[in-house]
Amino acid sequence: MPEILLQERTEEGILILTLNRPEAMNCFNVELLGLLADAVREANFDMGLRCIVITGASGDDPKKAAFSTGADLRERRTMTDDKVRRFIFTIRNTFTAVEQVRVPVIAAINGFAFGGGTELALACDIRIAASTAVMGLTETSLAIIPGAGGTQRLPRIIGIAKAKELIFTARRIDARTAMEIGLVNQVVEPDGLMPASLEMAREIAKNGPIGVSQAKFAINYGFDAPLGVGLPLESKAYEVTIPTKDRQEALAAFAEKRKPVFKGE
Repeated sequence: MPEILLQERTEEGILILTLNRPEAMNCFNVELLGLLADAVREANFDMGLRCIVITGASGDDPKKAAFSTGADLRERRTMTDDKVRRFIFTIRNTFTAVEQVRVPVIAAINGFAFGGGTELALACDIRIAASTAVMGLTETSLAIIPGAGGTQRLPRIIGIAKAKELIFTARRIDARTAMEIGLVNQVVEPDGLMPASLEMAREIAKNGPIGVSQAKFAINYGFDAPLGVGLPLESKAYEVTIPTKDRQEALAAFAEKRKPVFKGE
């Protein structure tokens, strides 16, 4: 049996996670969801890790390339109502773990991203899409609603009115439209997707890892807070960086006109 979640680690401390069920358009069954949850949990304790890139295996037919088409509906048909509730609980918590993991996460959206596929992308910090990608929260067409954070994250990213339009209609949108409404950060040609995603990851990885993780913390937890709460939260996150060796290394490198060597200490 092939591995359904591929993991590759680069020398720069970038972890590439590839959803590897191309025959099923990388939809999430219970096993794949569990493997993703395990990988994200372990990432929190990997101090050499600088960034994560999540993508989907494209398979042999580029026209059927998928990031993920959401839940495995064949598996879903065999589930009792109780098992469905447990699956939704698990997928929501797993995607929240992606959102909250210590390092930045980039979604490299290589094709179809429907339902839970779009919800996984929404939980990532940065979204880069192939020009052939198609996205959508399509759950209402199945008489359900987005259950892995889509109703909450999409409005925060693109605005409540547009989010309601897309969710109520279950509309699918192409990559260019997704960029126009602010759903993705960048659109590139399919063969340039991983190079662009890794270039972004390397830009992140070269910076102070403690500073990057504290910046992510401050943004994530301060975004919905009143300014009077968000600003002190930012100050506390800044304080974490003050006694670090990395901050002293940055100052020394500046004085010596060289590139800093950060160790996450």
